[in-house]
Amino acid sequence: MPDEMHRFGDDHLTATVSADGAELRGLRDAGGGEWLWQAGPEWPRHAPILFPIVGRLPGDVLRHDGRAHRLTQHGFARDRRFAWLRRDELGCALRLADDEATREAYPFAFTLEVEWAVAEGALSCAVTVSNPGQGPLPFLVGGHPAFAWPLPGAASAEGHGILFPGIEALSARRLKGGLVDAAEAIPLRNGFLPLDPALFEKDAIVLPDFPVRKLRYLAPGAALEMEWEGYPDFGLWSKPGAPFLCLEPWCGTAAPLGWDGEFMDRPGVTVLAPGHSRRFRWQVQPGRSPN
Repeated sequence: MPDEMHRFGDDHLTATVSADGAELRGLRDAGGGEWLWQAGPEWPRHAPILFPIVGRLPGDVLRHDGRAHRLTQHGFARDRRFAWLRRDELGCALRLADDEATREAYPFAFTLEVEWAVAEGALSCAVTVSNPGQGPLPFLVGGHPAFAWPLPGAASAEGHGILFPGIEALSARRLKGGLVDAAEAIPLRNGFLPLDPALFEKDAIVLPDFPVRKLRYLAPGAALEMEWEGYPDFGLWSKPGAPFLCLEPWCGTAAPLGWDGEFMDRPGVTVLAPGHSRRFRWQVQPGRSPN
């Protein structure tokens, strides 16, 4: 396999990660079923790492100390080549640090480390943001993995849904021009959200301050369990009719519609003091559903 890719796994799962964006490119079970969206004309990515923003800023501009910096949707990490820190049969670790190019868009010192691992049939992604600089480090970070819809083992895209334990309705926000706009309550059936392409006609479903840290993506014959820690927000997204569903743990969301101020003061931004780090993690476990 070329140096920019690494494949690893156990008897249950095999994952492939690219140095470009530290991005997951494949997730196959022992039977050969592919659980990860394999990119395509509807959306050319698989599972990008979102950093140093999630979503958009007004006019794609980051304002800091009287200067305007161009920073486009979801930040630049997904388009940068990471350095390998470790590669072995059960996982890998990669690192991205600030340089002259990143500081043009985002004038802060940082390191971003991503660790992928397979264990006992589950895949985990741990992201650590560190501040090696002399001043505060403001950032947002998130995962954006896209999973197959229909899931492997399901006969069709019909009958899929998400089970949110203990939740009666989703307190969602919608996007307008890529920015967070109006609130919307999405009712559930005993915690279950039936999936329909029409759900995404108004773009992503943004779930700020989401009260749970796990879910099950279900279909007749298949199930994907997901859990996360460190991420207070969540997003769901697909393109109507496209065969994928993104399950997105976030720390921060797109900027609120009508807000246009200093990035350090932006709602939802996490600020790290010099010498400090913060770790975020999500995990998925594919399997079969009895229904």
